[in-house]
Amino acid sequence: MKFIDECRVQVIAGDGGNGAVAFRRERFVPRGGPSGGDGGRGGDVVFIGDPGMSTLYDLAHQHTLRGERGEHGMGKDCYGRGGEDRIVRVPVGTQVFDAASGALLFDITEPERPQIAARGGRGGRGNMHFATPYDRAPRRADPGELGETKDLRLELKVLADVGILGFPNVGKSTFIRSVSRATPKVADYPFTTLIPHLGVVAVPGDEAGARKSFVVADIPGLIPGASEGAGLGVRFLKHLERTRVFLHLISLDPGEGRDPMSDYAALRQELSRFDAELATRPEVVVLSKADLPEVREAYPALKAKFKKKKIDLLLISAPTHEGVDQVVFALWREIEKARQGR
Repeated sequence: MKFIDECRVQVIAGDGGNGAVAFRRERFVPRGGPSGGDGGRGGDVVFIGDPGMSTLYDLAHQHTLRGERGEHGMGKDCYGRGGEDRIVRVPVGTQVFDAASGALLFDITEPERPQIAARGGRGGRGNMHFATPYDRAPRRADPGELGETKDLRLELKVLADVGILGFPNVGKSTFIRSVSRATPKVADYPFTTLIPHLGVVAVPGDEAGARKSFVVADIPGLIPGASEGAGLGVRFLKHLERTRVFLHLISLDPGEGRDPMSDYAALRQELSRFDAELATRPEVVVLSKADLPEVREAYPALKAKFKKKKIDLLLISAPTHEGVDQVVFALWREIEKARQGR
């Protein structure tokens, strides 16, 4: 299914039903009095977070979402049936904005928790509510209220504990495949990953057999100028806003004339330009592709350079699983600190 993380929709809640003007017409009951019932309430348009969804693709082609209209009131004191709510299921992590003002209306961060996007109109009162000692046969009833109409902009931002950073082709997809059941595409050319992938990583338990886990997001590769729209640009930088910890992967790439230190500095700069707060979040820095002899040879010198910046550079090979558990434990420690607000 195609990945879509932004779309616009119009939501129209159901109108309330009209109140009825009616009178009792029964044999042997002259001047029976008013018996018009109330109209039913219009249905709301309700958004619910669905943990099984990962794209706004379904909504991108539904330009209008309507709640059901309430039934009109009827005679014999019968009330109209209320309109059914329109339930709209969206991925967890979806933000809903007013398209005109840009104001954030609500943020869907929990699954199965309903959020009302547009409220249905109230049903009108029937004429039985207007009877008085001076007017025992009122011919008046209220019309139903109109339901709310709103133009909305939906924006999906991935929810994850860990966001994987790195230039294209440094091994992000290979890493997430090795630690979870996520299956992003892996190939030896840049921009293999064109959409964010989520995976659940199980942390090895302690002696008591406790099971711990966290969610990791494979963010498409960034390049210098991403904060200004270069490459895949801000379209995917925004998905880092909800992550607690960054896993920054670097590797040797002599064919591109780059070095790991400059790659690390370049992406840190892009984070700062996009959002200064992102650059303050905890990170684990890892040199990938340890199965390559040239990477293993360069590791001691690189580790010393990063140590001068007070960064402990780890080494992994995702295909052989070398060092992967050490990285998982390091990420889990940072996640626990972030969750406790340290």
